[in-house]
Amino acid sequence: MASSKPLVVTAGEPAGIGPELCSALVGSKYANDVVVIGDRSLLHPDLSIIDMPFPAPVTPGQPDPANSQTLLDGLKRAVDGCLAGEFSGLVTAPLAKRVIADAGIPFTGHTEFLAERTNSRLPVMMLVAGDLCVALASTHLPLRDVADYITAERLHDVITILDADLRAKFGIEHPEIVVCGLNPHAGEGGHLGTEDDAIIRPVIEQLSSQGIRVRGPLPADTAFTPAGGHKDVVLAMYHDQGLPVLKYAGFGHAVNVTLGLPIIRTSVDHGTAFDIAGKGRADSGSLLAAIDLAAKMTSR
Repeated sequence: MASSKPLVVTAGEPAGIGPELCSALVGSKYANDVVVIGDRSLLHPDLSIIDMPFPAPVTPGQPDPANSQTLLDGLKRAVDGCLAGEFSGLVTAPLAKRVIADAGIPFTGHTEFLAERTNSRLPVMMLVAGDLCVALASTHLPLRDVADYITAERLHDVITILDADLRAKFGIEHPEIVVCGLNPHAGEGGHLGTEDDAIIRPVIEQLSSQGIRVRGPLPADTAFTPAGGHKDVVLAMYHDQGLPVLKYAGFGHAVNVTLGLPIIRTSVDHGTAFDIAGKGRADSGSLLAAIDLAAKMTSR
């Protein structure tokens, strides 16, 4: 890798496929360029490891909430190491939000946790699959809360962060951002909802006048098609508006990127896969893609 500092990889939920994915790094071209944080007893001995032993026994496919605090402690260690310059960037294997919640620990996801740990006001979640990039104006929210969450100020900040990080972290000189409408047919002139014309469109017009290349709101069912003409990134208004398209296009080799942070962070595009944990069937493709993208981002 171009950076002299290693990437740090968190092994994720121990009862899931995270430890298997990390162990599969042995023999890859990045084996000597990463440090893995996790329980040494679950990982390949040839890895460079920061040992975080779990207090409860680990059985594949059977997560134990008693291990949740240690998981988060490992994630804190990784983030703090990135902030201190010990690591060049962070790559995360999957966690199970419900298991952490069952331990009585408030946790809505990596994205929100990383934002709090780095004192970042507004993280932006973006997934990358080849030439297709999809960012989200909101992340892990119940659908009924999305419309109230999409304010003009927040949307302005999301688009500004997208533009800045696509330039700085992806090397795109003049990023083009296509914005999906919130409602079907982008509101159909107010007949199917007022948010598109009252909130989204004015923000786009304002930012366009300031030199940011942003278009929309486009109906979400056409924004991803050739007719939508997207180039660098599509901004969806909520999680399940944009990510089904992305994952259909690239599941297994897509990468989750968190923008708006003072550190580089990428992740796999899948969950813990408890059903196949410990069975030797885990595919490390997304983790390798996440490491590869993080390495390219650090080189910039």
